[in-house]
Amino acid sequence: MPKISCALTIAGLDPGGGAGVVADLRAFAAAGAFGCAVVALLTVQSTSGLVSSRVVPSRLVLAQAREVVRRQRVRAIKTGALGSIENVRVIASWLQTQSPAVLVVDPVILPTRGRGRLLSPRAVAALRDELVPKAFLVTANAHEAQTMLERPVTCTTEACDAALALCTLGARAALVKGGHLDGKLAVDVLAVAGRVFELSSPRLALPPLHGGGCVLASLIAGRLAVDEHGEPASRVLRAVRWARRRHHAALARPWDVGGSSRVLIP
Repeated sequence: MPKISCALTIAGLDPGGGAGVVADLRAFAAAGAFGCAVVALLTVQSTSGLVSSRVVPSRLVLAQAREVVRRQRVRAIKTGALGSIENVRVIASWLQTQSPAVLVVDPVILPTRGRGRLLSPRAVAALRDELVPKAFLVTANAHEAQTMLERPVTCTTEACDAALALCTLGARAALVKGGHLDGKLAVDVLAVAGRVFELSSPRLALPPLHGGGCVLASLIAGRLAVDEHGEPASRVLRAVRWARRRHHAALARPWDVGGSSRVLIP
């Protein structure tokens, strides 16, 4: 019988389907991986924004993750909105035992629209100090990188410095996304193995979007789950380049499913 590698997301549940674990599963499938999901945060939201959220207790988050990894062929794990410092710490501790699965950390802190937070303020330091050092790759937008590093990220030069700083924290590679920065090109900065790559795409005129960061991080994680060949730096660069092409194509044709924002179907 055919075998397929699994990618596991540990993130929030967006009942509207545009972000969180539902978007992650679509991206995993697009990358050729079988998607699995652990819910760490329950939300009330739609494509019009976040209304409220409730954290899933850490013991239940850990039980979900343990059962999937114990039984299935998980080759990549992606974390998104974890909600609380307890969830960050329990996942960071558990991940110490999960080699050889690669870890992609998407440091989701605030929703694009709506009120409330997806990660408590006191959990940001734990994310930076306990989870990021275990990452095969960190994917952060400019605001997330700025929040974790407590330094400005307002241009490509500062994004390069931020990507290297995230690697200094212990991450094997770091992608600082330039979608929210100014310029005719959208430039994402990838730091890996001491080198920095500036990956540019034509900047698109976009409507309001929901879940774009989730989709990119999960496309990368899904690709890493199915492409296990070569040195780590080569794997990361291949996965990021493939995911950016797929993501850019989805950005060029976002879907209208109702509400005030569009969603991506890669």
